[in-house]
Amino acid sequence: MRTATTVEASSGWREMTGFVVEAEKLGLDVCFVAEAWGSDGPSALGFYAARTERMLLGSGIIQVGTRTPVAIAQTAITLSNLSEGRFLLGLGASGPQVIEGLHGVPFARPLTRMRETVEVIQRVLDGGKVSYSGEMFQIPLPGGNSKPMRLSARPEHDIPVYLATLSPAMLRLTGEIANGWLGTSFVPEGAAGAYFRHLDDGLAKSGRTRQDLDICQGAEVAFAPDEDALRAMVAGRKKELAFSLGGMGSASTNYYNQAYSRQGWADVAVEVRDRWQAGDRDGAAGLVTDEMVLATTLIGTEAMVRERLRVWRDAGVDTVRLYPAGETLDDRLATLAKAIEMVREIS
Repeated sequence: MRTATTVEASSGWREMTGFVVEAEKLGLDVCFVAEAWGSDGPSALGFYAARTERMLLGSGIIQVGTRTPVAIAQTAITLSNLSEGRFLLGLGASGPQVIEGLHGVPFARPLTRMRETVEVIQRVLDGGKVSYSGEMFQIPLPGGNSKPMRLSARPEHDIPVYLATLSPAMLRLTGEIANGWLGTSFVPEGAAGAYFRHLDDGLAKSGRTRQDLDICQGAEVAFAPDEDALRAMVAGRKKELAFSLGGMGSASTNYYNQAYSRQGWADVAVEVRDRWQAGDRDGAAGLVTDEMVLATTLIGTEAMVRERLRVWRDAGVDTVRLYPAGETLDDRLATLAKAIEMVREIS
């Protein structure tokens, strides 16, 4: 397995830059930069490209509703050329709270928007004049005097496209058109039904196999010295998981909640969401079980984490995204270093 991480640049500019630079020295293979509702990803990616030499850099993710497809393609070409081919283009639909609530853009039909966005991007990357007639995008815009144009910039390297998806339809699209899958809320024991069968359906539609898709999964990694410390760690993560189940997206559209539901926790996920939406945050966290935390993270004693990594490997994960725990930069780097070494051992 390859090793990766995801950072959000605005959570301490100087410290985060130090983390990225040191992570490369530790041998990390890929660093994705998140956007969410913080700093924009591409600006930080350009800066990190100048501070690193070997490590791949990816957008994790650019939210497709916030930019036109051609603007995304321009960004991808720029970052790929600046980094001398080290850029991975990660795209995601995000959710209605961010897309509509923050950006004021309709979230409707995310599947169609994603497919058409990738199709337009590929036409731009191919270097020809862009002429596209879809349900969401019309290029050039009809009714005017404009004609199809091509970019003056050209990609000097291949630009792999990764999609961050969770719903069955989006997973099928990922298998059909993407080079990689950025997943989350991953339980390897339930992944075949919740995720892989949908990815495989999309792969089959495009005449490909699982070997043609980089399965990139992420989770927090933390090492507990003993069982008492582990219990405290698990308890401390329950409110974070309750936020994912109840606070991400909207009351009716929460892909994290749906993913947990498909992996055996439907009743708990619904109740956590309802309590969180009602303002009972502590009550929502109290419903999250130890099993839910441990199943979707890499938290445990060293022996537990090593064995869990083997389970992820055997389930089909190609790239493991590590979110190292720690109070300080040195703590997080020490956790990351230990996790990278474990991945090397089992690979």
